[in-house]
Amino acid sequence: MPTAITGLEAARQLDEQDPLRHFRDQFYIPQHEGRDSLYLCGNSLGLQPKSAEPALLHELEHWRAHGVEGHFRGEMPWMDYHKFLLAQSAHVVGAKPEEVVVMNTLTTNLHLMMVSFYRPTAQRYKIIMEAGAFPSDQYAVESQVKWHGYSPAEAIVEVKPRPGEDTLRTADILEAIDEHGAATALVLFGGVNYFTGQLFDMAAITGAAHRVGAYAGFDLAHAAGNAPLALHDWGADFAVWCSYKYLNSGPGGPSGAFVHERHGRSPELPRFAGWWGHDEGERFLMRKGFSPMPGAAGWQLSNAQIFSFAVHKASLDIFQQATMPALRAKSEKLTAFLLQELAALPGSAARFRVITPAAAASRGCQVSIYTEKEGRALYDYLGQKGVVCDWREDNLSGRGLEAGQAGVIRVAPVPLYNTFEEVHRFVTLLGQAG
Repeated sequence: MPTAITGLEAARQLDEQDPLRHFRDQFYIPQHEGRDSLYLCGNSLGLQPKSAEPALLHELEHWRAHGVEGHFRGEMPWMDYHKFLLAQSAHVVGAKPEEVVVMNTLTTNLHLMMVSFYRPTAQRYKIIMEAGAFPSDQYAVESQVKWHGYSPAEAIVEVKPRPGEDTLRTADILEAIDEHGAATALVLFGGVNYFTGQLFDMAAITGAAHRVGAYAGFDLAHAAGNAPLALHDWGADFAVWCSYKYLNSGPGGPSGAFVHERHGRSPELPRFAGWWGHDEGERFLMRKGFSPMPGAAGWQLSNAQIFSFAVHKASLDIFQQATMPALRAKSEKLTAFLLQELAALPGSAARFRVITPAAAASRGCQVSIYTEKEGRALYDYLGQKGVVCDWREDNLSGRGLEAGQAGVIRVAPVPLYNTFEEVHRFVTLLGQAG
């Protein structure tokens, strides 16, 4: 439940009461002028777990000691390494272990999923997505549409906020799905919008897509490890996510993919095939004729990137210990505290506005602070004071404002390693800016 208290003493009291406070000690905090920086950028790159280096060194030693036999020896032989990530990944996204797999990188997996779940026909060829989706998703969708011989202008339906509003209304998303349903092949949304921090109602979107006969897929880059997810129960057809943001698995870390069990048990579903997705009982027989593994594992192309997987597992193990429900509970309190501190800041209304939804059910860790004047200068000032957050220019509103002026400062207090006192210190620095 949101707290109703603000101030330094309130922040320290909340930190004292925090049952997850010890997890901060499991991460390295970047330094600024001899003290911990205010690292509020887990929505862009998560911090390094202290367990990452030993995990990586273990695999280097395994390679040194066993060479190629490392695929078959030890407690975690490389041959089966993807299996050691299933339970933790399933916990993070609300799935069955057989419905998830770690492989490749995010946009690669998005393309692989669209091979299977964007199968346009003359009657059904449209993709419905959010306007202002992350550019990588826009590029992927545009290229897939063109690959199938359709015009993006005709095949891509973008749902936009109403005039004067910053975020999408769920009712408008569902209305767009109903309106274009007969011609829609796929509804593809982000779990959390990267610019506004809005958490979408994925259960409602999935239900609406299925009612009109379309597939429902999600890019969870900003949602996995951040927001409560129940992909299996929602019935989503597929989802993809990266691991380097909230999942703390290092720059360029491996991606995850979800395929609902009803599809994972359908070997006839078209897909791009590879050796590691083939029936593992026959993999080394080197025969022609692809026979997919059951579940999401049947979409694998190649063997695991062991070193990056090892770091990813180290982080996922922390999530398994902390649990997503507990992390979500703290996250809601952190962001509520941040919103209350911002609202109490003298003169804040004249300088900026928060465009992230106030309702806890419609936001994750990220709070987007929008400014129309000297926004980049404010961001630079915060950086000089040891705040690590990030800046995104407003290229979406069409207001035509001067570059470097209008945009959002994205702030993400992450429950695994951020504190309430850090939130208070951030808002204090914001108030001291000239």
